[in-house]
Amino acid sequence: MVGIVIASHGELAPGIKQAGSMVFGDQPNVGAVSLMPSMGPDDIRAKIEECISSFDDQDQVLILADLWGGTPFNQASAVLDGHEDSWAIVTGLNLPMLIEAYASRMSCESAQEVAVAVLKTAREGVRIKPEELEPAEEKPAAAAVAPQGAIPEGTVLGDGHIKYVLCRIDTRLLHGQVATTWTKMTGPDRIIVVSDAVAHDDLRKSMIEQAAPPGVKAHVVPIDKMIAVSKDPRFGATKAMLLFENPQDLLRAIEGGVDIKKVNLGSMAHSVGKVVVSNAVAMGKEDVETIEALIDKGIEFDVRKVPADSPESIDAMLKKAKAELA
Repeated sequence: MVGIVIASHGELAPGIKQAGSMVFGDQPNVGAVSLMPSMGPDDIRAKIEECISSFDDQDQVLILADLWGGTPFNQASAVLDGHEDSWAIVTGLNLPMLIEAYASRMSCESAQEVAVAVLKTAREGVRIKPEELEPAEEKPAAAAVAPQGAIPEGTVLGDGHIKYVLCRIDTRLLHGQVATTWTKMTGPDRIIVVSDAVAHDDLRKSMIEQAAPPGVKAHVVPIDKMIAVSKDPRFGATKAMLLFENPQDLLRAIEGGVDIKKVNLGSMAHSVGKVVVSNAVAMGKEDVETIEALIDKGIEFDVRKVPADSPESIDAMLKKAKAELA
């Protein structure tokens, strides 16, 4: 696995490493080094070298530095000398960059491959809101293309069946862990929030659509609409991530014909009448009954916030909830 050094002035490096763990989970072979006011160039270089020496694989190393031309970068460049064929440095340290590095090294064996993937994501992560403040991109002139209309009803794309790359229950729906970690891991081309409540809340709907990661469209649809979409062969080429706020909405969708076999339980927020069964999940009596009904239908539960977490036992959670709700 590619080792990652995060190098910065001050406490930026350990801080962004902690932020990355909150989104992606704790990661091996990652170190943070900081240049503090009392330190000199040799000190930060020694820390970088010490960090690299702790990695399982020292043949492939990626250094993420904060500032091109700054002391952490300059000393990282000195360490890079002699390893230009396998190591890499990327500057402009930001959280999207780190998360992309975590995701990309799962499929890339080369630090330089990860560096290339990181650069694009780091740039895309710099945005402005309101969006109209962003300068318009200049695009090269392209040949005129005839506008495409709606796909005629009855058309069959692919095998006619929508592909569900992930189905997740998460009270927060589309947020950082989902938009980055799970999206990178599962590769959907659409994120679909299935909720009657959110579909009729213009503000929440707009926020979710804006939170979609680059290259992935986000939609909010009522449950009945999702049931209809699941039976429409025009969506046969779609790879979808489905997000539900609660198990009740999921059960209704499955009973309506949405073909889900496995569910990732990410979080269920605590509220009056619910008991806490893990650091991210709280259940009430109706939740317990609904999850048991889903299990009776053959649904498999994968309980974890991010892919790096170890799965928790849904049976143990149900047992704890029943005991405390009794």
